[in-house]
Amino acid sequence: MDRTLDLVWGAAEIAKIIGRSPRATFGMLENGELPARKVSGRWVIERGKLVEFFTGAAA
Repeated sequence: MDRTLDLVWGAAEIAKIIGRSPRATFGMLENGELPARKVSGRWVIERGKLVEFFTGAAA
C-alpha cells in the first residue's frame, strides 16, 4: 500500500490551518490537545489527522 503523508511542520503552519494564533497553538501542542508530535525539535502533524480532529471523526 503506497500512502503519501501530507505533513504540516511547525506550530506557525499548524496555527494557520486551525485559525489560531501561533502562541495559542503552541500551548495546545504542549498540553497534548492536538494529535501532533515533536520530531527533531519541531512539531509535526499529518494534515488528514488534523482535519479529522476538528471535524470530530477522530473523537
